[in-house]
Amino acid sequence: MQIGPHQLRNNVFVAPMAGVTDRPFRQLCKELGAGYAVSEMAASNPRLWASEKSARRTDHAGEMEPKAVQIAGADPQDLADCAKFNVDRGAQIIDINMGCPVKKVCNNWCGSALLQHEDLVERILHAVVGAVDVPVTLKFRTGWNRENKNALNIARIAEQAGIQMLTLHGRTRADGYTGDAEYETIAAVKASVKIPVVANGDITTPEKARYVLEKTGADAVMVGRAAQGRPWIFREIAHFLATGTHLPPPLVAEVRHLMSEHLQAHYAFYGDFLGVRTARKHIGWYVRDLAGGEDFRQEMNKLESTTEQLRAVDQFFESQWKYGERLQYRLAEEMLAA
Repeated sequence: MQIGPHQLRNNVFVAPMAGVTDRPFRQLCKELGAGYAVSEMAASNPRLWASEKSARRTDHAGEMEPKAVQIAGADPQDLADCAKFNVDRGAQIIDINMGCPVKKVCNNWCGSALLQHEDLVERILHAVVGAVDVPVTLKFRTGWNRENKNALNIARIAEQAGIQMLTLHGRTRADGYTGDAEYETIAAVKASVKIPVVANGDITTPEKARYVLEKTGADAVMVGRAAQGRPWIFREIAHFLATGTHLPPPLVAEVRHLMSEHLQAHYAFYGDFLGVRTARKHIGWYVRDLAGGEDFRQEMNKLESTTEQLRAVDQFFESQWKYGERLQYRLAEEMLAA
């Protein structure tokens, strides 16, 4: 799998998720087997470029290459300028967001709202591709709603504009994250273009990843919500695709170490005050299916210092040893209830 000059390690990617795929999380996913990761979306409005939030979202210092930045907006010139700004700051790939279904994004005619205006889509793609000398990719949805699906048209426009890879979430904007992903539409898009196509939506297990690749003919899969709290899913999927066999669950000792490293990198990235608060969602995802996880999450959310949070997480994973040397999800809950 290749994007422009960049040869990727495998075809299992991390989806860009607002408030989740910051630099520490992207780096962790790459270390645990992800072949590619894209940043959270950066606003194209030039008044926001210097904000602390935007600066963090496009911070790739020390990150495993290639470094990809996702941009969002509705004005072709602003998006072109934003792409150039980020390339000057080290971005090696620019991804354009036309897939976000969130109201506050769509109300500004950004994200998947753009799919209603194919002429504007075309002007945006030509403007961004013409503005930078790095590969430009596009993430989009199957349409605005079930009555107005135009993924094939958008794919054709994108390929003609010089877009080098398409990522298609198999839902419309109106679907949000409900219902089942439309793999038939992804398959139709793949059959209609010559550039790589990445399938996104409901990829939660190694078996599902293989099924989606076979069903759609896509070149790669992109994993989003299933990676929250389980970043090792990337090596599990990559291993299964390569061998047809499953890796065992991670060792408790390994996850305990990973959690410590992830949290310390998170605190360093956000600072202690914000770091403690933004880490809570990650910790909650890590423990949600483990014995005692919900009770621990509620108590952990009351902690206000990095030291207390680190110590509590370490003690929680130490407690998981009683169920075995490897993480036990459903089994642990059954043992606790017995």
